[in-house]
Amino acid sequence: MILEHCEKNEFGFDGTIIDIETIGGFSKGFSDSRQYSSIEPVIFGYINRQELRILTAQNTRDLTKLKKRLSTVLSNLTKPFHAFNCDFEMGVLFHNLKERFLFERELNKEKFEAKKTAVKQLSIPQYGDPFNDNGLLCMQAWENGKLNKAIAHNRSCLLKERDILLKRGFRKPAEFKFAHC
Repeated sequence: MILEHCEKNEFGFDGTIIDIETIGGFSKGFSDSRQYSSIEPVIFGYINRQELRILTAQNTRDLTKLKKRLSTVLSNLTKPFHAFNCDFEMGVLFHNLKERFLFERELNKEKFEAKKTAVKQLSIPQYGDPFNDNGLLCMQAWENGKLNKAIAHNRSCLLKERDILLKRGFRKPAEFKFAHC
């Protein structure tokens, strides 16, 4: 079963911010999309002008259902797509959905900027993040069935990324290399 959380509101920007929570680890030795080939999305969240929506697989048995739903959802979202780390979202989605989804706007100031750093520098609130920008703790919470905490983390990430966009803007991401395993 896929859990769904939705908040309707006026969020005040064009396009869609996407943030995913995942399980798995990086495949070392690659500098292209293959480094994301062993990572699976367990939570898919987005925020656009009208709504904040989060789709969550309840357990590993539901990952296939989530992936099937994501292809449809992504094709209906308003562009441009934004992400704090475009390479991560594009790579994980490519290897799990077998489709290229291009993100046109990067929210980090530079390639390896930590979201926690941007949040602090821009005086952005935590929005109830139970893990204070620590995605590893979110992964562990999801794996241990603490879905409410994992969803709260994804919600806070989306709101923080919206604030980063509104306060600082975006940059064009570097070219991303899609490669099959």
